[in-house]
Amino acid sequence: MVAYHTHAYRNVLREVAKANAKPRSARNKDIALNFRAFFAESGRSGDAPTFQQDMQNVLTFMRSQREYKALLERYNPLIDLTGEERIEATARRVGLNMPKMPDFQDKYLLNFKSSLRRSSQVQRTMVTATATQVFACDSTSIAFSSEGDQVVINSPETLGALHTAASFLNDLHPVAFPTETVYGLGAVALNATAALKIFSTKGRPPDNPLIVHVSSRRMLQSLLPHNYKLSRSYELLIEHFWPGPLTLLFPCDHSLIPDIITAGQPTVAIRMPSHPVARALIAITDAPLAAPSANSSGKPSPTRAEHVLNDLNGKIPLILDGGPCEVGLESTVVDGLHEDGNIRILRPGGVTVEDITQVLVAGFSDAETPIPHILVHRRDYLDDALEQAPTTPGMKYRHYSPSVPVTLLRSTSDVPLGIEPLSPSAFLEDIKHVTPHSPDALRVGLLMPSDSILMKSLINDATIQWHEFPLGLVSEPAIIARRLFDGLLTLEREEVDLILVEEVSEEKEGLAIMNRVKKAAGNTRWITIS
Repeated sequence: MVAYHTHAYRNVLREVAKANAKPRSARNKDIALNFRAFFAESGRSGDAPTFQQDMQNVLTFMRSQREYKALLERYNPLIDLTGEERIEATARRVGLNMPKMPDFQDKYLLNFKSSLRRSSQVQRTMVTATATQVFACDSTSIAFSSEGDQVVINSPETLGALHTAASFLNDLHPVAFPTETVYGLGAVALNATAALKIFSTKGRPPDNPLIVHVSSRRMLQSLLPHNYKLSRSYELLIEHFWPGPLTLLFPCDHSLIPDIITAGQPTVAIRMPSHPVARALIAITDAPLAAPSANSSGKPSPTRAEHVLNDLNGKIPLILDGGPCEVGLESTVVDGLHEDGNIRILRPGGVTVEDITQVLVAGFSDAETPIPHILVHRRDYLDDALEQAPTTPGMKYRHYSPSVPVTLLRSTSDVPLGIEPLSPSAFLEDIKHVTPHSPDALRVGLLMPSDSILMKSLINDATIQWHEFPLGLVSEPAIIARRLFDGLLTLEREEVDLILVEEVSEEKEGLAIMNRVKKAAGNTRWITIS
């Protein structure tokens, strides 16, 4: 081969070698010989200049693909990997030590059957390794002692379901269960192997920490460093909002809590759920449970057992069905560990900023210590370092997004400079042209308050097939919060082409609602209502 062709040939071989995981000895030698002969023949042909240009294009393409794949591995290691490989790849990137996973599939059926045998109250049902069982639980049959350490369950069916779930958890398998906020995917928080299965089941990046759930103050104390004393603010918040949808950041005892729980941070997020099934499960398991929402990472959080089953069927052994969640949005996360004594709301949720403020103002009214300031992240202050290395879920990655495009409609907030708001009719004409849909009709889901003026303006267009999911009255943000995720998941199941969500006032529960909607929406439009 002439010098140029020899150079090009070697460059192509180098790119092939970099892209090929097999060693040279394991590659097909016949293909290599034919490729070399093809190169030599092309170099002697009369069309050599064209061939040279083609080879240059091939090299450029191969290099760009290799570099692109390297970037994906660096910044989005969720491509072309199994669940465990995906988690381990990201963990290596953020410097976490990961435990070696046991072979889940080989032991799954054996553990499932043995767990069923250990529970005399549960019907002995033969299942396959891919089956997910759903056991109903009666929340009204569960009661706790004043200290929360002892649980009494009057329903044999509920008791059996809880013992079966506890058996799975102690065997280091994840289980879905209801909380007052959303359904959680729980695993024993003190075992790194158990916690890792949460990440692999959800496809969750391991630099996204987990919240640890406890059933009593005694269990909380067992997790904290011996020299740590609760602040006055924390004592007040625990007294008023625990058990309930409030998560607090505490110093982490790394001798107890694995790095995978905290993403290597010096703090750990802990809360005590108020849902009787959740607290009873933690108490019966006799271990704190790490539990993010029981869904594939990035999707809307489930508020019903059927939401979990639709998403994770076959990926987990058991779902405890405790009915729809009362709050419907995740917990409020509070960081009160700073030296200034102020309370930082890292994630708004089931406990409102107004409620927290009221409790602290009343609790510090007779104290010499000044009342702490309440600071909401991204409203009252910014912390880029915290967003890159979050201490709590929901801060770094996009969340709450269904497979259907979501557009946030703003009709009451200030319009940014350079944005021209549209009338409802002009907006609808626009989405008809830009939204992919079937030839029959555009199917649009409406996720708006029941008394929305904007919704009444939109549905006058009869050329669109409307799917309405009323959220409740504008004056009742707690109801809207409860129905938000249910609405996103319901409209997704109805296979609409687009979901339109109307903004609400960012007061009380509205702050948490808009936090979720902004993350779910891929687009925001401003609408004028005459």
